[in-house]
Amino acid sequence: MTIELVTTDGIFALDGGEWQVTNNIWLVGDDREVIVFDAAHDAAAITAAVNGRRVRSIVLTHGHNDHINAAVPLRDAVDAPIVLHPSDRMLWDVVWPGQSPDRDLEPGAVIGVGGHELGVLHTPGHSPGCCCFHDVASGVLFSGDTLFCGGPGATGRSYSDEPTILRSIRDTLLRLPDETVVHTGHGDSTTIGAERERVLARAAELGV
Repeated sequence: MTIELVTTDGIFALDGGEWQVTNNIWLVGDDREVIVFDAAHDAAAITAAVNGRRVRSIVLTHGHNDHINAAVPLRDAVDAPIVLHPSDRMLWDVVWPGQSPDRDLEPGAVIGVGGHELGVLHTPGHSPGCCCFHDVASGVLFSGDTLFCGGPGATGRSYSDEPTILRSIRDTLLRLPDETVVHTGHGDSTTIGAERERVLARAAELGV
């Protein structure tokens, strides 16, 4: 399996605030076909990285604007379905009123590309519909904004909840082997083992 990183810069907007951010977009597949994880800010940059390969799907880890604001133009450019967990549809509708994702992400489903299979893990907390994607064969997890190098994703804004994200990470992601590589929605990659202690410590602090 080939894993390629594209980064784009833009604005994350929620609850009346705006923040400049750099997003990670992950292309997973081979030299013939890929899945695109997230569609942030610049559809042209993502299309250039696809470089003519078939895009099986545009998979959105969650519905915050900085992960979906290039989704519709990217769909038009590469002719691929957009996939999003339905619990984040209210976030999608703010960015793309009158448009719809093409498919719902289904927890427990498997997404295939380039001979590899990635399991869909529902990990709410950063938003209700956050999902992660685990390639067992390669020992790789694509975590979106659920787990970062440094701990859980941000909470404290609309539709987010810290105890919920801690339970999601503890009960779902920390079941994975420590050596599992975690490719995140922003910033550096990490491993499950590197994040385990701080997640468990914060969960214990909150009584989760």
